[in-house]
Amino acid sequence: MERLPRGRHGLSPEFVARNQRERLISGLTQALYEVGYQKTTVSLIGQRAAVSKSDFYKHFESKDECFFAAYEAAIERVRERIVGACAAASNDPWAVRIREGIVALVMLFAADPALATITLVEGLRAGPGMYDRYQAAVDSFVPYLRDGVPAAPDGKRVPAAMDEAIRRLAEALFETQRAGRRALVPVA
Repeated sequence: MERLPRGRHGLSPEFVARNQRERLISGLTQALYEVGYQKTTVSLIGQRAAVSKSDFYKHFESKDECFFAAYEAAIERVRERIVGACAAASNDPWAVRIREGIVALVMLFAADPALATITLVEGLRAGPGMYDRYQAAVDSFVPYLRDGVPAAPDGKRVPAAMDEAIRRLAEALFETQRAGRRALVPVA
């Protein structure tokens, strides 16, 4: 994200504030990738974002609050990519849609290691409350993975317990990428 011009530029204060906030989120994500959560400071975030420390505190009360905003933005990016890939294969069988979603996830993380770092590594190191957010993020993918699941062999709806299996699949996919192992699904 580009830094705004200095001085009078005719941009609305709302636009400037939104731009600074987005740059701070991007700056935190980049700092996490470079030095990890523990070594990331408000000053470092501001440097990466080209935003002053005082302006940082106009947007966030703490590094943790900025991290939560960055994490939510990262999960939303992941969700959009996976949902988009599954939607593009909407006429295909469920297994193909799931494969396309997984491939999209792997390709996204390969193209943006900082995104992978915040969602898969630093998200679990960021302190109290983050594990619950991580679990909520994983759980939020269940409806997308469950949509179109083939019927059970007897023709009835797949039991609700399948949600837990699907959630475990999502966790396994995230864990595979976090650990840096090869994807479980071959890229077609």
